Amino acid sequence: MTGNVIDLAVAVLLAGAVGLVVSGFVNDIMMPIVGYFTGGVDFSDMQIVLSEAIVAADGTVEKPASAIRYGAWVNSIINLIIVGFVLFIIVKAYNQNQNPTSTTGPGGT
Repeated sequence: MTGNVIDLAVAVLLAGAVGLVVSGFVNDIMMPIVGYFTGGVDFSDMQIVLSEAIVAADGTVEKPASAIRYGAWVNSIINLIIVGFVLFIIVKAYNQNQNPTSTTGPGGT
């Protein structure tokens, strides 16, 4: 049982680290490339504004804008797909490297 707990702890730490790396990869590498091929669109800034911000005469924001930020959601979906794929590859490689246990007895029966 102790080995399983240690495996789970390592998996949680690895998933957190991979998540951070993939977030950086998506935000800093993938999305600028996608934006370049879509005509310079920055997905993180895409939103549907439901109500505009109310700005006072002195320039302070009295009421912030209300918006649906679907661009950030697109980034999150791409991030999820990449994290899932990377973890799938890691688990697949781990399972292939496990020593198969033999189910036959000592006499070969």
